[in-house]
Amino acid sequence: MAPLRTQWTRLIRFLAAETGQVHIGEPVDPKLDVGLAIHQKKTVKAYEIVGSVLDPAAQVTKNVLTVKELLAPLSREDVGLVRCLGLNYADHAAEANLSKPAYPVLFYKPITSLIGPEVPVTIPKHVQPVEKHLPDYEVELTVVIGRPAKNVSEADALDYVIAYTAGNDISFRYHQMAVSQWNFSKGYDNTTPIGPCLVAAHTIPDPQSLPLKTVVNGKTVQDGTTADQIFNVRQTIAFLSQGTTLLPGSIIMTGTPKGVGFVKKPPVYLKNGDDMNVWLGGGIGTLFNAVVEERGAEKAKL
Repeated sequence: MAPLRTQWTRLIRFLAAETGQVHIGEPVDPKLDVGLAIHQKKTVKAYEIVGSVLDPAAQVTKNVLTVKELLAPLSREDVGLVRCLGLNYADHAAEANLSKPAYPVLFYKPITSLIGPEVPVTIPKHVQPVEKHLPDYEVELTVVIGRPAKNVSEADALDYVIAYTAGNDISFRYHQMAVSQWNFSKGYDNTTPIGPCLVAAHTIPDPQSLPLKTVVNGKTVQDGTTADQIFNVRQTIAFLSQGTTLLPGSIIMTGTPKGVGFVKKPPVYLKNGDDMNVWLGGGIGTLFNAVVEERGAEKAKL
């Protein structure tokens, strides 16, 4: 099967100043870190794309629009399902004093957890105080499936990828470590940023050569490379598609390198007012999200 090839190289989804409507487009400046530019309140312009995010035939036009608000590159409805790998970097498994898994460790997130650039990560009341629940960051290369994939071989696996983006798998370690299933502790509303853009798969022939890092309050806390993944992207897609159809739009968050907060001594945790960003190479760029603690009604009692 031939690899998916889009008409665009990078795609953003945004509210346009000219129309007040949601559009998709290709940044006019091919080298611009869109997430960083938006965070710095610089003007970002894009060539309008006619068609849908997941249609490889969507056409890049010459109509230039101004980004008023940068959105997640995929809507929740586009995504449908979020698959995630845990313990997929050897250095991360080592820092957590855990053995390398023999098979990919899979968990799921609800689409209600997804947010875009500049949207605050909200720490729910029931996982406060933060010094007990240890909210944590995790930079992740995120794979976007572009065609139905079932029983795919490793050799053909990348032919089913339409794009890559960045993700931040915000995790609440107290609940994560209390049980064997991680879906609940990693799936709260508005806690999983993705973006700032999609980079077409055909422009990243080797997803195992991408640098990635996390910065919190100006300090680099993760600095790794996808070359250190235990299960690479080809292996991951082949494994997850066994007897299972991976639908277009579904995303796979592929794990995080060393440097997470909860293993540090003393533990580092996210808290109200923190400034956080994750960055990936290959043209993906920087995804900025502040951290806020939900306030208001009485906390749920567990």
